[in-house]
Amino acid sequence: MPIEIRPATVFEDTAAVLGPKNPDANACWCLSYRLLPKENRDLERTARGERVRRLVQEDPPPGVLAYDDGVPAGWAGIHPRADTSFAATRKIPHLDETPVWSLWCVRVRPGHRGKGISHELVTGAVEFARSHGAPAVEAYPVDNEGAKVDLTMAYVGTRSLFEAAGFTMAAKTESVLNGFPRVLMRLDLTP
Repeated sequence: MPIEIRPATVFEDTAAVLGPKNPDANACWCLSYRLLPKENRDLERTARGERVRRLVQEDPPPGVLAYDDGVPAGWAGIHPRADTSFAATRKIPHLDETPVWSLWCVRVRPGHRGKGISHELVTGAVEFARSHGAPAVEAYPVDNEGAKVDLTMAYVGTRSLFEAAGFTMAAKTESVLNGFPRVLMRLDLTP
């Protein structure tokens, strides 16, 4: 069965990919860029999962999930930049007034890696944004020049992952992750 990409509308499937093993752990849940910094800081432990439960009920939901043979295997966080912390960051530039969507997280669960799921997630996230009228999608991956990226920091993706999906580097940023500079990649979706 091929990898299937679906909007993240089922909380249990989203929790299987993003949630911690211990529900009371103070895990990210992919909220650090999705929420404004104050709300993100104020949410702790199970409240983080409950916030995601509400987000997956919104239209549009906060991202897409990859299913590997029907099993939730991966996640891509994507939403209009205006609804994310990227709207106010000073480290990642705004190129223009285009109401772009931000794709900030690509995560594949252990046991499902090495199957091209990251590539499927990026493609599926772009199609999801396109189906909701996005004129362009931006991503903020590391420019690692082929060097190994620590798995805990690989969630932002790499420049080569986004180039393979048709994105082009649009600008350098002042952001650094895991010792690698992050770049602003953009894919125009207008005809």
